[in-house]
Amino acid sequence: MNFKKTLVVIAAAATFSSAAFAEKLSVAATPVPHAELLEFVKPALAEQGVGLDVKVFTDYVQPNIQVDQKRMDANFFQHQPYLDEFNDGRGTSLVTVAGIHVEPFGAYSSKISSLDELKDGAVVAIPNDPTNGGRALLLLQNAGLITLKDESKITATPRDIAENPKNLSFRELEAATLPRILNQVDMALINTNYALEAGLNPTEDAMVIEGAESPYVNILVARPDNKDSDAMQKLANALKSDAVREFIQEKYEGAVVPAF
Repeated sequence: MNFKKTLVVIAAAATFSSAAFAEKLSVAATPVPHAELLEFVKPALAEQGVGLDVKVFTDYVQPNIQVDQKRMDANFFQHQPYLDEFNDGRGTSLVTVAGIHVEPFGAYSSKISSLDELKDGAVVAIPNDPTNGGRALLLLQNAGLITLKDESKITATPRDIAENPKNLSFRELEAATLPRILNQVDMALINTNYALEAGLNPTEDAMVIEGAESPYVNILVARPDNKDSDAMQKLANALKSDAVREFIQEKYEGAVVPAF
C-alpha cells in the first residue's frame, strides 16, 4: 500500500471511529460478573454508535457517589433494596434503568461442609451494610438457624434476632472483605460477585444459597436526567439481549441467573 492510500485508509478509519462513538457512556461496576457483562456487550454497543467505558470498583459506595456527582453516567453492581437504602441515607435520587440478573447469596465455610456441623457459639460473618446484612440474616432464617422479630425485614441486623438456638456470634464486616476472612470465622455469608472473585463456586461451595426466585435483582442504575437517554437505553437493551442470557448461562453455570 502506498503512502497516499495509507492516508486515505487512516482518515476513513478515524471518520468511522468518530462516527461509531458519537455517543459515550461511562459505567462503574464491580468486577464479577458486572464488568464482565459490560465488556461482553461493548462490541454490540459499538455497532450502534455507543462507546462504553467501564471503570471497575471493589466497594458498594463509590459507584453510587460517582454517578450522583456526574463523574460517571451509570453503575451496575447493586440490587433495589440496597439502592433504596442508599438513596434514603445519602439524600441521593438515583434510579433503576433495568433489572439484569440475580446473584444468589450464599453461606460458605472453610471449616465445615454442612450447616449441621455448625457448633454452638459459632462465629458467623455477614455484610455490614443494612440491606446485604439483612439479606444474610433472612437466608439464615430460611435455613432454620435463627428467627427474626420481623420475619420479613430486609434491613434486619443481629439486634433484630428473636431466637438464636445455636447462640451464633455475628461479626458485621465490609462485604468485599468476607472471602478474605473466611478462614477466621466458622461461616460467612457472601455476595456472589465477591465469592466468584475469590474462586468460590456458589453452586458447589455454598452450604445454603438463595433460589432463583430471589427478589434481589441486580440493576443498571443512572440519574433521573440521563436514564432515558438513547445511549442508556441501548445499553439496557444490550444487557437484556438473548446473547447476554446465553453468556450468563454458559459462563456462570447457575452462580448468576438472568432476570429477564
